[in-house]
Amino acid sequence: MQALEGLEVVAIEQAVAAPFATGRLADAGAHVTKIERPEGDFARGYDDVAQGQSSYFVWLNRGKDSVTLDLTSDAGKQALEGLLAKADVLMQNLKPGALARLGFDLERLHRDYPRLISCSISGYGEDGPMSDRKAYDLLIQAESGLCSITGGPSEPARVGVSLVDIATGATAHAAILEALIRRGITGQGARISVSMFDVMADWLTVPLLNHEGGNSPKRIGLAHPSIAPYGVFTPKSGADILISIQSDREWRMLCKDFVGNEDLGTDPRFATNVERVKNRDETDAIVAEAFTRYDAETAIQLLEKCKIALASVNDMAGLSTHPHLRRITVDSPNGPVSYPAPGAVFVGEDRTYGAIPALNPLKD
Repeated sequence: MQALEGLEVVAIEQAVAAPFATGRLADAGAHVTKIERPEGDFARGYDDVAQGQSSYFVWLNRGKDSVTLDLTSDAGKQALEGLLAKADVLMQNLKPGALARLGFDLERLHRDYPRLISCSISGYGEDGPMSDRKAYDLLIQAESGLCSITGGPSEPARVGVSLVDIATGATAHAAILEALIRRGITGQGARISVSMFDVMADWLTVPLLNHEGGNSPKRIGLAHPSIAPYGVFTPKSGADILISIQSDREWRMLCKDFVGNEDLGTDPRFATNVERVKNRDETDAIVAEAFTRYDAETAIQLLEKCKIALASVNDMAGLSTHPHLRRITVDSPNGPVSYPAPGAVFVGEDRTYGAIPALNPLKD
């Protein structure tokens, strides 16, 4: 038996954040009824690379049942009310106030269904001067300041995945599970509100505190703003290598066994991380010069021998053939699609994953 088997979830959702959360509920055995407008979730049209279907949609909507409802019609509203009467969880990411205008005010729903757990995802929360704004991933990346610390020195950049959406979906998923645990103890439902802006602001705590402490972060590309050396270096031949020195002890080991100058490990300019960051250019130059002595294979062997953390600077071709990439295969209306497996592994359990839904009218 899966952890959430028997749980009924109604999802009035589209795009990425809310489908991410309900997709994880479906993976755990919940029955998720995805309510789509007659033309469908607009994420169905984002691209066509997965057997002629959207990569976003096939990733986030496996294992759900899809029904199309016109929620402005009496028939659509009646159908939704019937689904909610049996629901444990309601997920929705309509514009703030839209659900109430359709006749499904959350105060009324929680009064009528006291065990219901509702989760509403919005851009900026349910009140405040920007609550009515449309909000999508890149907009929040920009508004929150994330773009200002992403990219190289010349200009801000988008994080290469829909980070805000994914973080918001993961936050909503965790909050729903927390509410389900509490309901199992008290019988009480919950009304959850998750703002994309709040989620990103929370994740930006460290750079914000650095800014407010007089050390405003700067964009430095593939390097760490608070740790040195932690960045990309080029060997004599072969692919670039990213290394991470997490302690002063590791720095001393790197100097002794890789750089070949043990004295640099205790040199006051470099002996502590704080000093290495102050003298980042000199620190990186020392390490960069050492890399020019080795080909990539030899450099990796030496770094691993002295237990220095490292990574290859891969691209999607590298990920596609990576020896640690776990995959799942799910059915879809256009045939099977293979893509990365969820991160959590339940040891000793073989999980199966439901199919990608086609657009369907509500069945009687």
